[in-house]
Amino acid sequence: MTRLDRGLLLAVFAFLGIGLVQVYSSSFMFAIESRGDGLFFFKRQLLFTGIGIAVLLLTASVPFRWIEKFGWWLWLIAAAAVAATLIPGLGVKAGGAARWLRVPGIGVFEPSEFLRIALSLLLATYFSRRSERLGGYEFLVRTFVFLTPLFLLLKQPDFGSFVICLIVFIGILFAFGLKWRFLIASAVVAVPAFYFLVMRVPYRRARIAAFLDPWSDPEQKGFQVIQSMLSFQSGGLTGVGLGEGQGKLFFLPEAHTDFTLAVLGEEMGFVGVFVVLALYGYLVFRGLQLASRTENMFARVLALGLSLTFALSVFINAGVVMGMLPTKGLTLPFLSSGGSSLIATCLLFGLLLNIERSDRLATVAARSAGSFPRRFHR
Repeated sequence: MTRLDRGLLLAVFAFLGIGLVQVYSSSFMFAIESRGDGLFFFKRQLLFTGIGIAVLLLTASVPFRWIEKFGWWLWLIAAAAVAATLIPGLGVKAGGAARWLRVPGIGVFEPSEFLRIALSLLLATYFSRRSERLGGYEFLVRTFVFLTPLFLLLKQPDFGSFVICLIVFIGILFAFGLKWRFLIASAVVAVPAFYFLVMRVPYRRARIAAFLDPWSDPEQKGFQVIQSMLSFQSGGLTGVGLGEGQGKLFFLPEAHTDFTLAVLGEEMGFVGVFVVLALYGYLVFRGLQLASRTENMFARVLALGLSLTFALSVFINAGVVMGMLPTKGLTLPFLSSGGSSLIATCLLFGLLLNIERSDRLATVAARSAGSFPRRFHR
């Protein structure tokens, strides 16, 4: 196997290690009370980390032409899995949502985590093969077909994943030639859509109200964000020490999943949060750098889409935990407990590592031949 990018790989492995420590610290007491084993969630995360590493290395090392040829099939599989969550007996409900799918012999996983990645693969395939102009009739038909599975996310409901997919979709279209007038038209449509999808849905409207003034309902809708901000406040500059946080002791709901950054903020302080966010920023920067550097259209679209997907996942979770966005149930990549999120994130970076490796091989081959190709060798 050709050597993978050392900086990108080390950053990913650093996050996998930090994630294990974070899951152990944030879940120990909850695991004792709920499972009778303080290491329950840690041992699960350790297993998922091993699977994630295998997925990462396998995805990074397969021939890139395989990804170009068959990658879009992940969209069909993920879309079918999302649809299956709505089938009684297959879908697993939790917290009022049916986002999980039970597979005999495998367990429960969340298909929307993989649908977000699959969207970039689908768009990369489309842009590398398209013949019609953006904004034409055929483009509008294809757009409708692309977006149809995304509306299944609203039926679960998984509004966060729907928003991420929609922003990535529009962002890629704009980056690769969509005219301003279509963006303006989309913005005009988005206003009534926001009203009907958010303000007309009671629990989402309540989340908006709690976001604007969490102290108006401190024991219900505003409870999570208030406890999260108290955790950050307790952490100060350098934190109270690893494992010494109090917020995770049943004050902070979802401490080992959605609100794990608040636990990190209390125990490691501003310095710890800054380092973690800087590391996230490095990963996003490297993805965008790949998108701007490669001449392969499929790889360029894929790198941009994956980078946006990862950046939005981090931004939304961090924004919610810090009280800058309304509460939304999205995990923090690498650091939240959960197999689907971790394996999907490893798949994402396996694809980025493959793009970097293939681009480097193409550049070396081109220099040897005395020219610079516009596509990877097939």
